[in-house]
Amino acid sequence: MKFAISYNTAHYGTDPDRLIAYARHAEDCGFEALYLPEHIALYPGASLGSFEIPPSLPYADPLDCLGLAAAATRRILLGTGVLLLPYHHPVVLAKRLATIDVLSGGRMRLLTVGLGSLPGEARAMGVDFATRGRRADEAIDVMRLLWAGGEEGVGFAGEFFSFEALCSFPKPLGVAHLPIHVGGSSRAAARRAGRRGDGYFPGGMLTPAERAAQLDLARASATEAGRDPGALEYTRWGSLDMTPGQVEDLAAQGVTRLVLGGPPTPDPSHHHDALSTFATRFAL
Repeated sequence: MKFAISYNTAHYGTDPDRLIAYARHAEDCGFEALYLPEHIALYPGASLGSFEIPPSLPYADPLDCLGLAAAATRRILLGTGVLLLPYHHPVVLAKRLATIDVLSGGRMRLLTVGLGSLPGEARAMGVDFATRGRRADEAIDVMRLLWAGGEEGVGFAGEFFSFEALCSFPKPLGVAHLPIHVGGSSRAAARRAGRRGDGYFPGGMLTPAERAAQLDLARASATEAGRDPGALEYTRWGSLDMTPGQVEDLAAQGVTRLVLGGPPTPDPSHHHDALSTFATRFAL
């Protein structure tokens, strides 16, 4: 099992020194990766289920934050949980991700993308909420095409994106393309993960039976697409108070990575203590 840690500026604020200290402490503790979430824009009345999101929450740009963390660390991998892919142009995003990967020494390796669930956010970005799944599929294909393309350029003709003889440099460091994990709690997300993803990262309040069915669907979709289902990583959310028994149960379900949410407290010292205690408990 691999263990990563999440840092949410909506909860902890945008103090750069605090983010840097958190990332360094997580690295020193032995955590594999640092994850950040994304909301591009909020608005009064935006809600996730029955929870209304305060529109003033400071969701900082996750890639900019990861760049800052990378400059202050040496080893820890960089992840998103999740980046709202339909609201980014893939030509620009491919360049940004490759640049972070090169400047960090090859650590932009846990990109997780999702569709977003706020219709107003889609409208603000000029995206038809109903088509965001197809847009995300195309965006994944475009980024991989650009990363793999050479000086002769590559072309793409899709429903949402098209170009001819386009070159994108720099390339990701030492790999043909950056891994792309797919987040989401729907069966459509599971199919997308199997067909296009390097990993599946479901969230949400799903029953154990539905979680198992979605993992089976992701693996079956990989097989149908001619891909190796055994190569699909399976990431889940966890918490810093988890016991070894709980982690063993998740491993038995096929989970290969846990992304642990930070403690719900404004005191940075409590965060660091919680990371240290977890690292000791699991001998990271």
